[in-house]
Amino acid sequence: MPDNKEHVTLLVSGMDCNNCALSISRKLQKNPDLHTIAVNFATGEASFSSQKPEATVQAIEAIKSLGYQVINPPKPGVPESRFGSAEKKFLFSLIFTLPLFTAHMFLSHQAVLNQPWVQLLLCTPVFLLGLVSFGKSAVKSVFSGFPNMDVLVALGSTAAFIYSVAAMWLYSGHSLHEHLYFETAATIICIILLGNLIEKRSVKRTTDAIRELSSLQPLFVRKVKKTDQGEELVEITYAEVVVGDVLGVNTGDRIPTDGVVLTGTISVDESMITGESLPIEKKPGDRLVGGTILINGQLRMRAEQVGEGTTLAKIIHLVKHAQESKPSIQNLGDKVSAIFVPVVIGVALLTFFIRHFFFAISLSEALMNSVAVLVISCPCAMGLATPTAVMVGIGRAARKGILIKGGSTLEAFAGIKQVVFDKTGTLSTGKFSIGRLKLYGNTTEAEARNMLYHLELFSSHPIARSLVQALKKNLSGPALTFRKLEEEKGLGLRAEDEAGNTYAAGSYALANTLTQDSEYQVYLLRNEVLIAAFALDDTLKEDASATIAFLQSQGIRCLLLSGDSEEKTRQAAEATGITTWFGHATPSRKLEIISGLAQDGTLAMFGDGVNDAPALAHATVGISISSATQVAIQQAQIVLLNSQELGQLKDAWLISKHTLLTIRQNLFWAFFYNVLAIPLAACGLLNPMVAAFSMAFSDLIVVGNSIRLRTKKLS
Repeated sequence: MPDNKEHVTLLVSGMDCNNCALSISRKLQKNPDLHTIAVNFATGEASFSSQKPEATVQAIEAIKSLGYQVINPPKPGVPESRFGSAEKKFLFSLIFTLPLFTAHMFLSHQAVLNQPWVQLLLCTPVFLLGLVSFGKSAVKSVFSGFPNMDVLVALGSTAAFIYSVAAMWLYSGHSLHEHLYFETAATIICIILLGNLIEKRSVKRTTDAIRELSSLQPLFVRKVKKTDQGEELVEITYAEVVVGDVLGVNTGDRIPTDGVVLTGTISVDESMITGESLPIEKKPGDRLVGGTILINGQLRMRAEQVGEGTTLAKIIHLVKHAQESKPSIQNLGDKVSAIFVPVVIGVALLTFFIRHFFFAISLSEALMNSVAVLVISCPCAMGLATPTAVMVGIGRAARKGILIKGGSTLEAFAGIKQVVFDKTGTLSTGKFSIGRLKLYGNTTEAEARNMLYHLELFSSHPIARSLVQALKKNLSGPALTFRKLEEEKGLGLRAEDEAGNTYAAGSYALANTLTQDSEYQVYLLRNEVLIAAFALDDTLKEDASATIAFLQSQGIRCLLLSGDSEEKTRQAAEATGITTWFGHATPSRKLEIISGLAQDGTLAMFGDGVNDAPALAHATVGISISSATQVAIQQAQIVLLNSQELGQLKDAWLISKHTLLTIRQNLFWAFFYNVLAIPLAACGLLNPMVAAFSMAFSDLIVVGNSIRLRTKKLS
C-alpha cells in the first residue's frame, strides 16, 4: 500500500454483541480497497485504511446493508440511543417471558396463564422483538454470504413459535399442552438478550484502560495572554490549545499537553504515564508529558504537541485499536467462526431427522432437540477470545508505561528466544560525562570542548544530548555557526563553517586512518586533522543486571551489540552477565548480525539511536525507549516510556506471556464448550432453555477470564 492511505474510524450504532462486530468485519473484508479492518463492538467503532476517497462511502453502505447505523463523522460524547438498546430490549422481553416461564414451571395446565391463547398473546411481543433483533440481522447476514449467530437464534425461536401455533389448530384437549412451546420461544429470546447485555457490559470493562487514560486529559486549560498591564490567565477548553501557546499550571494541576518548561523549578508525578513512582524534578528547557501531575511549584510551559500528537493521545490510540494487529492465533478462531453457523444448521437438521425417523422420537421432542442444538452453539465465545484479552493486556501495559503496538506484537514477544541489547541509553543510563581527554597538536582543552559542544548541539543521538549537558557547564570560547551539517549513521557529524573549515566528531571509524589509539569514544577533527579524543564515562542502569538475569532464567538468550569500543562493550557485558557481545558495530554490521541471529529463532532488538533503526526494523520485535530518536521509536513495536527503568522490559514480557496464555485459555473453553455441548443437545440431554442459559454463560466465562488479566499476579 502507498504511504498516502487514509485511516478512517466510523461510529456504528446497533452492535449488541461481538457477533455483530464479526458480521460487519467480514462484510467490509469483501471490499478489496479496505485494509487493516478492525471492528470493536465494545467501543462501537469500525476502522479501516484506504487510499480511495470513495471507499468510506462504500463502507458506510456495506454496514447499513447489515441493518446497523453509522454516525459519520464520529462525534465524541454522542450518547447511544436508549430506544432499542440492549437494556430496554431485555426488560421488555422479561415482562412477557416471566409469566410464561412461571406458569409453565409452577402452575397447572388449567391455570389462566397456561391457556393457549394467553400464551400466544404473551409470547408474540417477545417473538416479534426477536425477529427485529435477530431476524433482520440473520437474513442480511445470509444474503451477504456470512451467516452469523443471529441465524441460529432466529431459526430456533421461530421453529418453537410456529410449531406451537400450528399445534393450536392440530391438537386439542390435554394433548395440546404437550405440543405448546411458547415459553421456550420467549425464553430463548429473553436469555439471548440477557446474554448480549451481560456480554456488552462485561466487555466494556476491558476498555477500562481507555477510560482511565482519557480521564487524564483536562477539560479546561489556563492560557497566558499578553495585555497592556502584563499577563493574565484566560481559561480555554483543551480542544482550543494550539502549538506554541504559553500555558500556566499550578500545584496539583495536570500538565495539559506535551511541551517544555519555560519558567519554574518543579516536581512532576509521571507515574500514570511512565510508571516511575518517584516525582521528577524539572527545570526550564525540560520536556513535559500531558496528563502528568504538577506536585510542587508553579510553571509556565509552551505547548509543543496537541490533540492526537500528544504522548497520551498516542497511548489511548494504541489501546483503543489494539485489535487492528491480530495475533496469528486468532486466525484459528476466525476460520472456525466463518464456517460454524452452516455446520451447526446441518447438525440441527440431522438431529431432527435421525431422532424422529430412526429413533422414533416424537415430532415435537425431535424438534426441541434440534432447537437446543441451534441455541447452544456459540461462535460469539470464539470471536471474543482474542480481542478481549488483547485489549486488557495492552491496557495493563499502558498503565505501567509500556506502549505495545498491537496484538501481534504481544504474541511475538511472548515467544521471543533472544534479546539483543544496544548498550548506550538502553543498558546504560545514557547520561555521559567526559573522562580522559587527549589533545593533538597545539589545540587547547577549551577550544576542543567548545568545538565539540557546538557540533553535538545539532545531533539527535542520546549521547550527543548528554555531552551537550556536560560540556556547557564549563564552556568558554566563541560560538560556532555552520552553513552545512550532515549526520552519518554510526559515524558521527560533519560540518562546514562560513570560512570553509570542516569539522567532524564521532566514533573511531572517523579517525582510524589518523591514529591507532581506539580507546576513546569521541574523536574530533578539524580540516581532516585529528585535534582531540574524548573518553566518556557511562553508568549501567540499576536494574540492568536483574533484568538480564530474569530473561536468562526464562530461557531467553541475551546478547550485547554496540557501536562502542570492544573494551567498553566487553565491560558492560561482563557487568550485566551477558556472555555474547559485539563491539564496534556499524549500522550495516548490526543489521548483518541481527540477520544471522534470526536464523536461530525469533529475536527482539532493543535500541534507541538512528544507527539502531535498521536492526529494529529487521528484528521480530523492535524495542525502544521514550527518550530515543524518533526514527528508533517509529521502527519499534514496543516503547518503554520510563527510559531509566529497564525493569519495564520484564513487565512487557510477562504481560505478553500472560495475555497469550489467556487467549489460549479462552479459545480452549470456546472450543471445548461447543464440542461438549452440541452432542449433548443433539442426544436430547439439554432442553432449549438450558441451552440458552449455557450459551450466555460461555460468553461470560471468556470475557471474565480476560478481565482477570487486569489484576492477575504475573510470574
